[in-house]
Amino acid sequence: MPIPQSIQRHGFRKWYERELLAGHSHLVLVLLCGLAAAGAIEAFWSASGDGRVLMVASVLATVAIGNWALRRYLYLLMRAEFIADQAVCSACETYGRWTVESQAPADESAGRTAQMQVCCRKCQARWTINC
Repeated sequence: MPIPQSIQRHGFRKWYERELLAGHSHLVLVLLCGLAAAGAIEAFWSASGDGRVLMVASVLATVAIGNWALRRYLYLLMRAEFIADQAVCSACETYGRWTVESQAPADESAGRTAQMQVCCRKCQARWTINC
């Protein structure tokens, strides 16, 4: 689901919380991959023949999965922080209490990112948030 629709449905604070939880679950996956790779490396020394090939394949698989999970973790956190930095009303300085009024999709040919027109629930000020 696109970001503006997700925020419209759940609210900014819930969306932000969900993004952080999803990101940190990927960090847990990175740590588990590190443990699995360490276990496979240790098992490599006691294995022989086909067992060593299996351990090398296990290390390569856990490194690939861990690399993907680390990149996903960083992406989710950077995206959430980028939007959270724009979530403060400039008029009353209220954080995260706004509703999405309209959205403009990204136009990659023109180099424009997706945008949301938002309205503060406290003072009714309006501003644009880039996604």
